[in-house]
Amino acid sequence: MSQSAIAIIPARGGSKRIPKKNIKLFEGKPLISYSITAAKQSGLFDKIIVSTDSEEIAEVAQAYGAEIPFIRPKELADDFTGTTPVVNHAINYMREQGHNYQYACCIYATAPLLTAEYLFAGFNELQKQPEKSFAFSVCTFPFPVQRALQAHSEDATGVEPMYKEHIGKRSQDLVEAFHDAGQFYWGRSQDFLDKKGMFAKHSIPIFMPRSRVQDIDTSEDWQTAELMYRAINFK
Repeated sequence: MSQSAIAIIPARGGSKRIPKKNIKLFEGKPLISYSITAAKQSGLFDKIIVSTDSEEIAEVAQAYGAEIPFIRPKELADDFTGTTPVVNHAINYMREQGHNYQYACCIYATAPLLTAEYLFAGFNELQKQPEKSFAFSVCTFPFPVQRALQAHSEDATGVEPMYKEHIGKRSQDLVEAFHDAGQFYWGRSQDFLDKKGMFAKHSIPIFMPRSRVQDIDTSEDWQTAELMYRAINFK
């Protein structure tokens, strides 16, 4: 199909700071299940696959409706492998099986606050702007980054501005900064394979509210995400 799309959810089994993070119960369900559900509810994907090196994660992912066409090679499952090689491996694997998808969307397994509407927004913007290669989730910083502080270079107990030229400026006079929200990354499959790079002018930012964005790397992050989820879903 000319508009075919595949969802690729990377889920490595070796999480150290939060053991078994991808399948740990989050509000009663495995964390990865939320990403699978959002992908399913969007109705955008011909196939939803999970790229994992873990048989345990594979079993859980299948139970929630994802497919596991392969077990990820060990060389792509260490602490230093980035997302792009994992996505490219999945795209190439599916091509070798005769499935050539025009679009691919990497959805992180740690995005329980993601909903289908933002996946829709990313896909629609990418279709509307054929000159662009990617569309990914972003979120604004809650405070001007130009007025950040750091430990004093000579006195570790003191502080100094990170950007001295901006410390006295009003927030409304500073350019609003935003960051990668770590939720999803839409792209044309060939552009992923061509390694064009995500953070460039050929990418479209899809803004998400801060209430839908929480990185989950530590126990404190986990607790914060659960509180946010409860606030959204149990008003």
